[in-house]
Amino acid sequence: MTRVPSFAVDAVAFDLDGTLLDTVHDLAAAVNLLLAELGHPPLHTVTVRDLVGKGMASLVRKAMLRARGRAPDDAELAALLPRYQAHYESVLGRETEAFPGLLETLVRLKDEGFRMAVVTNKATRFVRPHLDKAGILRFFDAIVGGDDAHAKKPDPAPVVMAAQRLGVPVSRMLMVGDSINDAQAARAAGCPVVLLPHGYNEGEPVHVLDCDGIVPTLAAVADCVRRAGSTVGTA
Repeated sequence: MTRVPSFAVDAVAFDLDGTLLDTVHDLAAAVNLLLAELGHPPLHTVTVRDLVGKGMASLVRKAMLRARGRAPDDAELAALLPRYQAHYESVLGRETEAFPGLLETLVRLKDEGFRMAVVTNKATRFVRPHLDKAGILRFFDAIVGGDDAHAKKPDPAPVVMAAQRLGVPVSRMLMVGDSINDAQAARAAGCPVVLLPHGYNEGEPVHVLDCDGIVPTLAAVADCVRRAGSTVGTA
């Protein structure tokens, strides 16, 4: 594996689903509750994993296409989305699992003085409950959900907003994600970005994406950052 460079930064921003937490089982459960309500067969969790990445509306649209062979139009999608969200709220956190090294990594970054943010396309109302149920809400100084900026990732707006909320230049914030959405948003925002291989990249490998490095585990994230005031050079 290619060596990941060191980044001199003041803050670290993380994607949520597929980066910090393995939430696909909850997402799939909610999808299948909606499909059952509509009289459609369930989708396998592996299938749902490949549909995740661009927010709940995109997930519902893609799931309906897979289940019945036809995507909903905008009016139908607007009616389906609240029903999906109600199901998701009922299962949120039930089967979510932390990726290995999560807590240790966050503790280390906090102890070393890094400010941290979550930048996710997940509907904003679900972000804090997910972090709270996972026991990691206390580590984050800023949260940017899918409804907070004028557009979702891969648009750079959520990444820029996170840096603003953290009070750091966007160029001094490392983005950590698991998908093309994270890579493209960070590139457009002007901040360095590393990717984890264990998440949800719409069924494609992350190794082919334009990023500054692939980190094998969350623990490796803490190994590749140094405070901007240290003597270690930037990437």
